[in-house]
Amino acid sequence: MSDRTFLLPDLGEGLTEAEIVRWLVAEGDVVAVDQSIVEVETAKSIVEVPSPYAGRVATLHAGEGQTLDVGKPLITVAAVEAEAYREEEKAGSGNVLIGYGTAAGSGAGRRRRPRSVAPVAPVTGPAPISTASSTARVPRVISPLVRRLAQDNGVDLRTLDGTGLGGLIVRADVEAAIVDRTDRPATAVPTASTASTASTAPPAPPAPESAAPPVVGETRIPLNGFRRTVAEALSRSRAEIPEATVWVDVDATALWNLRESARTATSAGPGLMSYIARFVVAGLREHPVLNARLDTERQEIVAYDAVNLGLAVQTDRGLVVPAVLGAERMTTAGLDEAIRDLTARARAGRATTEELTAGTFTLNNYGSFNVDGSAAIINHPQVAILGLGRIIDRPWVVDGELCVRKITQMSFVFDHRICDGGTAAGFMRSVADAIENPASAIARL
Repeated sequence: MSDRTFLLPDLGEGLTEAEIVRWLVAEGDVVAVDQSIVEVETAKSIVEVPSPYAGRVATLHAGEGQTLDVGKPLITVAAVEAEAYREEEKAGSGNVLIGYGTAAGSGAGRRRRPRSVAPVAPVTGPAPISTASSTARVPRVISPLVRRLAQDNGVDLRTLDGTGLGGLIVRADVEAAIVDRTDRPATAVPTASTASTASTAPPAPPAPESAAPPVVGETRIPLNGFRRTVAEALSRSRAEIPEATVWVDVDATALWNLRESARTATSAGPGLMSYIARFVVAGLREHPVLNARLDTERQEIVAYDAVNLGLAVQTDRGLVVPAVLGAERMTTAGLDEAIRDLTARARAGRATTEELTAGTFTLNNYGSFNVDGSAAIINHPQVAILGLGRIIDRPWVVDGELCVRKITQMSFVFDHRICDGGTAAGFMRSVADAIENPASAIARL
């Protein structure tokens, strides 16, 4: 009987640490290969980490709420004599995972029957090994996030040839397979170097042990990995982007009435945000320079064909901005369904890495906090963000008569390097006019 220690793997996108959210097993439990053992929170989402070993849990090396660096011991599993391991799991290294090995083992244990879905292999191994049957090919994948992307999109990893170091299957390989399978152009998303800027930024150094003791009356709250990543991203946005802001008060009475008229006894109908999201998408099609990023190295504006509409979502762990991918292809009803699903998964920490990094423009409904205005910070590397305040009854003049209307304030923050105020105002009025005359705007879409 021998013990095997599983080190916290690199969970993708260059993340260097993760916080233990919840252990799914306890010391003394018997676990199987590929069984989820712990939920960890990265700077992007909550991820279930599977075990590469079968046996009895000997040691949990971190407590819930503790932050663990990648490469540090996560769990130690004691092998059970009755357990049989696959050849690649008997290579003898504590870093060996399913489909990896430091040497081709010659153990006599019987081979474990392949599962119907691709096994999850969350950490690296230095070299692949051959299998006895070509039909039981074991895919070389480091990141469980890559496997999750493949599973969510029905991609069989065993059919892919990796382009990463040593033949590893990386995210780009899965995305290419998705494009090939659907036989349509790839969705334009920010490049890896820009879309994952926040996640690749080095974490803040830990406080030295010799730090001054807390003063009486003070409470010190350490920034967790997620909060530090947000701080890095916001600081970079403020430091690099010369932003400008415009705002306008909008009469949303007609839109409010349209939403109410769509409700039935069995259906609530599309929400206000789905209508506004559709108007935003239409405005971006008229002003594509706002659905873009700035390549400062080549001094080029990179405009995207697709609109991946980011939505600012407040969660228990902080503010995240997942994106509705391909929003330009959706109807109002489709956007409503996508927005509800995305925000629910984001609050539960289940938004995918792609959804959290692929946004090309952000819509922020700060009116949900019962406030009217906000000077928002642009979500780098995007170039603009549109904010919507609360909709309330206010006195308003219509055809020379004073009356009560449903009024909201919109604010628009944009990167002044990519356009001037005329373009920003044109986009702003496009959205505002659609809100004030929604029926005619929808008829033109």
